[in-house]
Amino acid sequence: MAFTGKATYTAGASLPEIAEDVSDLVTINSPHETPLLDAIGDAPRVARSTVHEWLEDSLLPNSDVVTAAGDADTFTPGDAGRFRVGDLLRFEGNTEVALVTAVAGGTVDVVRGYGNTDVATIEADQAVHIIGNAALEGGDAGLARFTVRTRQQNYTQIFSSTVSVSGSELAVNQIGVRDELAWQKNLRTRELLRDLENSVINGVGSNTPGNATTRRTMRGLLSMIEGNQFTVGVDDFPGGPALTEAQLNLALREIWKQSSGSVDLIVVGGREKRAINGFVATNRRFFTANETYKDMVAVYESDFGTCRVLLSRYVPTGTVLLLDSSRVAVMPLAGRSFGYVPLARTGDAETGQMLGEYTLELRNPSAHGVIRGFMA
Repeated sequence: MAFTGKATYTAGASLPEIAEDVSDLVTINSPHETPLLDAIGDAPRVARSTVHEWLEDSLLPNSDVVTAAGDADTFTPGDAGRFRVGDLLRFEGNTEVALVTAVAGGTVDVVRGYGNTDVATIEADQAVHIIGNAALEGGDAGLARFTVRTRQQNYTQIFSSTVSVSGSELAVNQIGVRDELAWQKNLRTRELLRDLENSVINGVGSNTPGNATTRRTMRGLLSMIEGNQFTVGVDDFPGGPALTEAQLNLALREIWKQSSGSVDLIVVGGREKRAINGFVATNRRFFTANETYKDMVAVYESDFGTCRVLLSRYVPTGTVLLLDSSRVAVMPLAGRSFGYVPLARTGDAETGQMLGEYTLELRNPSAHGVIRGFMA
């Protein structure tokens, strides 16, 4: 090697004889995780229409609320049609059992203190539970009762991102990237998956099938869960600046009372995840031999179900999602799962679309719940 008279530390990257020291690795720091989609998994089937529909049914209810207390042997329920002659009733908060003798005009006549149970006061807003019906031996069949199946729906939403790479860019050697077009496809796919998870949580339906001038959007979890809405400080739900174990258990219990399934996913943002981690803070013990400090709750096990605790960036602050994952599906429209669609060339560039069309199917909204209203 010929002597140049230069020390290597005096040369810069601009000099042609010194190679650039660039790591052959491209790193991404932008958030792209989709923990909720990963937990739900791939749907067992696809949607077959841009208006995706499914049917739901339920059992006849076996409880009601007293709206007005009459004389000692009569009360007015919220829905008298739920009661039949021969029903045994139990009133919330006491041990009395009553026998229904007549149902007419929106009122229910009963025999109080049935089976030598202690007679108690019937009050307005008191829950009344139907224990069961006692039929007469040899009696005629009663009127048939049934529930009506309901049809639920959600629209599919198109997720799209354009990719374009010039012919020159495709021809040259890249640092850290073997194929620029494939790299751009990968980035756009990550973005679309991120947007899909965000839409599954926060999406709002367009209430229109969409067309060339009107965009079609799907409803997300926070929009579709309407029944089990627990708001801090409202309707006797305990208040507080942060999520507590008592609040979480109360919500899980209320959902359990209405559903045959059980909540198995608790989806929260960063602040609420820290609050759940704090549930065990007072019982944590460490010794001198411990070299790792653990401050994380990944699974919460209660009387009402064993729940994985998921941390998602897209759950709004002050909100906790309680889900039965067996009743949640994120499904593509048939033949429209995420993929690359090349576009016709109009110049010296390779252009295409990363495209997918998806919808959310949330069966039995009463099997899920939302806690809201924690202070920011």
